Amino acid sequence: MQQSNFYILAYTAGLTIICGLLLAVTATGLKPRQDENIALEQKRNILASVMTLKETDDVKAIYEKRVKSYVVDFEGEVKEGVKAESVVAADEYKKPKEDRLYPVYEIVSETNPNKAEFYVFPVYGFGLWDNIWGFVALQEDMNTIKGVKFEHKGETPGLGARIATEEIQARYVGKKIFEGNEIVSVAMQKGEGQDYSNNPHQVDGMSGATITGKGVNKMLLEYFGGYYNFIKSKTNKVSLNQ
Repeated sequence: MQQSNFYILAYTAGLTIICGLLLAVTATGLKPRQDENIALEQKRNILASVMTLKETDDVKAIYEKRVKSYVVDFEGEVKEGVKAESVVAADEYKKPKEDRLYPVYEIVSETNPNKAEFYVFPVYGFGLWDNIWGFVALQEDMNTIKGVKFEHKGETPGLGARIATEEIQARYVGKKIFEGNEIVSVAMQKGEGQDYSNNPHQVDGMSGATITGKGVNKMLLEYFGGYYNFIKSKTNKVSLNQ
């Protein structure tokens, strides 16, 4: 039976409205679960910067037992009433570094909750195509890198996207951020295949991904600078080379 144009338009509009409502209700209903998964993934990445996790590990339980979190400002002072887990690095990145909030995640000893073994800092920056981010863990000396976890939004697969691989991240383990009293950070070099194991401030590069590497370098130096006063309060370091 042939329908009128008005019937077809009304039917299409009604179907569109119903489908839109169903999608909105579904998205609203799933948001708490999505937020929970995002929070759990962040906890996993924080822990993964200092320890190896198995798929079967209870990340939430380990995090609650081993992580003491708080927020400091550019001066290194603790900000009361602000939860580290609620600070959005992407939002803070838009501010001048002097105005940002800086979450700190202390990984405490498994047997002594009053002893901090590692300090994990979120970092955020820009790669070749889009934002990059991650976590950097320092050992108790506030100088030696225990581990890093990098992620990206749109770096080139097989090239810049390799920053998210264990192969690249392992290169940072054991590197130093201080030279004397100055923060010099750790810099990824141009090209790939060189041995930098004897250089505390350099890691091998990623072939074909020089700009992403420069983005990682800038991100690390900028955020070590942002955390400088907090680091200084822990180590009595006295100057910063930026």
